[in-house]
Amino acid sequence: MSALYEIRDELIAQRDAYGETLVELIDADPRVVVLDADLANSTKADLVARQRPDRFLQMGIAEQNMMGVAAGMASCGLVLWLSSFAVFLVNRDLDQVRVVVAQPGLNVKIAGSYTGLLTGKTGKTHQDVSDISVMRAMPGMTVLAPADGVETRGLMIAANQLDGPVYLRLTRDPMPVIFGDDDQFEIGQARVLRKGQDISFITTGEQSVRALQAASLLAAENVSAHVLHVPTIKPLDTEAVISAAATGTVITGEDHTVIGGLGSAVAETLSEHRPTRVIRMGINDVFGESAANEDLLEKHCLTPQHMVLAARRALATT
Repeated sequence: MSALYEIRDELIAQRDAYGETLVELIDADPRVVVLDADLANSTKADLVARQRPDRFLQMGIAEQNMMGVAAGMASCGLVLWLSSFAVFLVNRDLDQVRVVVAQPGLNVKIAGSYTGLLTGKTGKTHQDVSDISVMRAMPGMTVLAPADGVETRGLMIAANQLDGPVYLRLTRDPMPVIFGDDDQFEIGQARVLRKGQDISFITTGEQSVRALQAASLLAAENVSAHVLHVPTIKPLDTEAVISAAATGTVITGEDHTVIGGLGSAVAETLSEHRPTRVIRMGINDVFGESAANEDLLEKHCLTPQHMVLAARRALATT
């Protein structure tokens, strides 16, 4: 077995990396403009408001209008970065996303903050656990879910260079870092975090950090776990998924519903190209709820220990 990446001591919140990278993009690209729907202090787009106010527009609590404004500005050659909670950008804005951004293929980057379960006790109304499913089904939409703050920056730089709409899934709280500042990030490319031959974890977002932790725990039991991190859910790195399935059993993991998300994408791909046993770990067709992060991970069986248990059960029945 071979650990290609280790969990570092450093903690970075993806939303902090987002705000800092927006300023960096503005300085590098005169086309970049940031729109925020009255949540800049939460999304951290307020850093742009303070440091580059001429490239920041506060649109108020009017997300559908914000999407229309972004479409108009993008049609003039600008690159728009939209900041709000994912639950609003994906659901409240859905018709506008479909008609005025995705159908014409405009250069609008939709940064959905506060995704998944771990949203700082905001409650079920502000939690979105199906955003990947919705945006993955949207024709022409690129869907990204970084594992840490370093990858957030790298994927944002790549997304800014991509011509067309992008959905970037961001989380709220500080999380461990696994990537180095010298790592290069490419849209459409999955990354092997650990090589193994007994069982494979295919994960996305911050669940990939927990998969690495689970693989380390399994190594102590002489189980060699392969860990594939999928930051680009669409377009999916089909070759990497097929290669990871060589162990014979795949466990997918995501802080998202198991319906239509990464697990579905992996199962669809393997059913067509390499029929393999797939066990999907995620949120089982329920809404989120307000609670502490660790309690929610425990309830929905998304902790590293639950991933270890799933691997043990799978190997026992192979």
